Amino acid sequence: MALTGAASMLAACAAGAEGQTELVFFQFKPEAVQYFEELADRFEQENPDIRIVVDNVPDPETALRTRLVKEDVPDVMTLNANATFGELASGGIFKDFSGEPVLDDVSDDYVQVIEDLGASEPGAVNGVPFAANASGVLYNVELFEQHGVEVPTTWPELVEAAETFEAAGVTPFYAMLLDAWTAQSPMAPLIVQTTPEDFWERRFAGETSFSEAWPEGVEKLATLYDYTQPDPLAFGYQEGTRAFAQGESAMLLLGSYAVPQVRSFEPDFTVGSFALPGTDDPADTVLVSGVDVVIAAAADGPHEEEAQRFIDFLMQPDVVQEYTQQQVAIPALEGLANDDPALEGVQSYIEEGRIVGFFDHQFIPAIPLAPLLQQYLIDRDAEAFLGGLDDNWDRVAARRTWGLGAVQE
Repeated sequence: MALTGAASMLAACAAGAEGQTELVFFQFKPEAVQYFEELADRFEQENPDIRIVVDNVPDPETALRTRLVKEDVPDVMTLNANATFGELASGGIFKDFSGEPVLDDVSDDYVQVIEDLGASEPGAVNGVPFAANASGVLYNVELFEQHGVEVPTTWPELVEAAETFEAAGVTPFYAMLLDAWTAQSPMAPLIVQTTPEDFWERRFAGETSFSEAWPEGVEKLATLYDYTQPDPLAFGYQEGTRAFAQGESAMLLLGSYAVPQVRSFEPDFTVGSFALPGTDDPADTVLVSGVDVVIAAAADGPHEEEAQRFIDFLMQPDVVQEYTQQQVAIPALEGLANDDPALEGVQSYIEEGRIVGFFDHQFIPAIPLAPLLQQYLIDRDAEAFLGGLDDNWDRVAARRTWGLGAVQE
């Protein structure tokens, strides 16, 4: 009887699915699993002819590459717009959205970030920016007010703020070098503000080097880590965000992506943010802002019309707004803004288009940027660090032939 009942249920399910188009939705954000699953349910209610299978995986880049080897490209994907995205885009894996209505209301600045990473052909846009982040400095609003410290707008003011807190017995920056990637966050704005705008094009062309162009930014990064708690190598992201939430440091050298984590420890903690100034001139300051979530679709997929319908649904202003409010992210659609207080200090940079993408997205995984950077902040040997970057880059950079690495001979 049990077997008969189970068979009947399976038959009913099969009958209910008859005539439906099944779309695989590959979703990479572990923090947003429930949100995107609920969105899929809402879409199905409005589009009963389509069934969305949400595929949440713990190691998305590895899982996606495995699927590609099997020529099993998901219909629709959310991905981080990083070097891996650029590589896959340049390989023709993703649909070209250039000229499509879905991009009409998307910020040109974030479309440019996508294009700089890589494209299937010149002028192609192989993903739709959905949400962005802001990487600068998070700060404890109450501690700043208590010690009479103004938000720094220049490099000397940032160092002065750190010295003020240190003199008052407050740790200026909580370092998390146990997780080596955390050092890349403050390095990004320092590098972009202290190197020529065409650095990456020239580096890919072999016309300059890290040893030549990066000493100032690298030295300033070390200065920031002079104002951390003792033994920064003993603490990682989890410990650092918790300590910051508990008032153990005045600032955290991370971006908006860390705010939900901080609030998970102290929901009422008042987090402020500002763009990290790297020079003596506030006009030089830019906000590092990457596309945290980009929506992609399979090129020449079997269900292009249905996939586009789902993407159009995801890009509705209310959907984007709701997601960014939940995740303390920046909407990629023009006319939308996130009024979360934690983003107030960087909002003007977004509105004025004073943003640049993450520098580390130009590195392929074969270059051990994070370990080299971690070692540098331990031994402070800038020559060895920059020389190591140059050696690794020269050995494998030819593999990066897309985006800014598509050097014209």
